[in-house]
Amino acid sequence: MKLFDVYPLFDVNIVKGKGCHVWDDKGQEYLDLYGGHAVISIGHAHPHYVEVISKQVATLGFYSNSVINKLQQEVADRLGAMCGYDDYQLFLINSGAEANENALKLASFYNGRTRIVSFSKAFHGRTSLAVEATNNPKIIAPVNNNGHVTYLPWNDVEAMKAELAKGDVCAVIIEGIQGVGGIQVPAPGFMQALRETCDQYDTVLVLDEIQSGYGRSGKFFAHQYDDIRPDMITVAKGIGNGFPMAGVLISPKFIPVYGQLGTTFGGNHLACAAAIAVLDVMKAENLIENAAQVGAHLMEELKKFNGIKEVRGRGLMIGLEFEEPIKEIRQKLLFEQKVFTGVSGTNVIRLLPPLCLSMTEADDFLTRLQNVLK
Repeated sequence: MKLFDVYPLFDVNIVKGKGCHVWDDKGQEYLDLYGGHAVISIGHAHPHYVEVISKQVATLGFYSNSVINKLQQEVADRLGAMCGYDDYQLFLINSGAEANENALKLASFYNGRTRIVSFSKAFHGRTSLAVEATNNPKIIAPVNNNGHVTYLPWNDVEAMKAELAKGDVCAVIIEGIQGVGGIQVPAPGFMQALRETCDQYDTVLVLDEIQSGYGRSGKFFAHQYDDIRPDMITVAKGIGNGFPMAGVLISPKFIPVYGQLGTTFGGNHLACAAAIAVLDVMKAENLIENAAQVGAHLMEELKKFNGIKEVRGRGLMIGLEFEEPIKEIRQKLLFEQKVFTGVSGTNVIRLLPPLCLSMTEADDFLTRLQNVLK
């Protein structure tokens, strides 16, 4: 059987990882400034993570959500305390798209409406309503194109207020910082205006923190720079450091009903063990503070480089926009300088390294980038 060929692949076979480095099957080492799409939060093969999930899978990997699983409550308690939302409720699933699907479904149950507001360049997943809320017609199949979603300009307060004033918007879904859209940071005051307007018209505010959350921005959630509290927050990627897991943090104003939401694999024992190990390491190694400090250093130094039109982002979520297409730069970084980076569109390189990236590794990257740009 052949693989369904939907991924354009680099001719590199990665077989090993440690911290912020990975190795291919020929033994070549690479500096990982992408973390597998912002998934690797605490570093590849962290010894505590390996120990915890190894012990768990040797004991019990899975049982269904028909029985008590105390590990789920431990995840909820630990996550709530660390992120500042201990009064919220947690629903566990397996992927970011699932998290957004369930958040939007719950919003529609709450107010009975069907219209969703999203934003230009948004990415919220590749399934059903999540892909309809993603501003990319190339990946929205006819069956997904149901007219539920209105896309508004990013950071446009007046357009947002006018749309919500129609009074029939079920939910607004927005990324804490746009990732796939090119590392776009909300303008000062935009999130506060959005929160106030959603309150005014009983519209549910969903913060998609799948890429920008879990410490990546230098705070636990990127929206915490704007001092707002959404009705729901979706998380994935960094929550499991590579183990498939996701969650929806849900305001107390939503009352759960048996059978309303459900999942086979969500919150299984092994996934919970992975999530607990991630929180252990984030706390013990001060990874959120590290992301803020190392990210600030990287951005300060990158702004000195010739050829970079703009440096955007927060913490270790950084976008480098160039005047010209960056395909050749990214190829040289990978194959000559042995550095993995990400991309957005044609002109933006994305940096999404593990949160344990050191100052030394950051400076190493700067040297390798300078070698390409000189």
